[in-house]
Amino acid sequence: MSSHIANQVPFLRASRQFPEDLHQFSLEINKAYIEIANAVNNRTISIFPINKPVVNGESWFVSMNKKQQGLRQIYTFTSAGSVPHGINLEAISGFTKIYGTFTDGTYWYPLPYVDVANADNQINIIISGSDIVITAGSGSPPSIQNGYVVLEWISFP
Repeated sequence: MSSHIANQVPFLRASRQFPEDLHQFSLEINKAYIEIANAVNNRTISIFPINKPVVNGESWFVSMNKKQQGLRQIYTFTSAGSVPHGINLEAISGFTKIYGTFTDGTYWYPLPYVDVANADNQINIIISGSDIVITAGSGSPPSIQNGYVVLEWISFP
């Protein structure tokens, strides 16, 4: 395997020969446990809590090549407008993902929503210093009954 591949750590070998000597077996089992723990801890964590940040399992190396932890938080909304996010933007390195979905009661749509036939029907999402701002276009965009916004960001190293 090339030494230039960044994701070598989370992968485990599929088989292992353990020695019969008890002392050597103990050393090898300890090494195997550490490899398993590191691989499990370096995966994306699929927990999506509402209004409470969670470590998402992502490791970022964008600031002086130091490990930065990825975090995720989910928000609900029932219309266009502002939803307070409660994140101190001065305490984070930056957002990595801003996305979501919403329903008009019949169909589900991605957020942001893009109408390929009429730009006035789009629904936008931006993050201000205090709020998630969802803006519906001036045309006839789908009505919003409820939806979810997912914010993911990088902590400082």
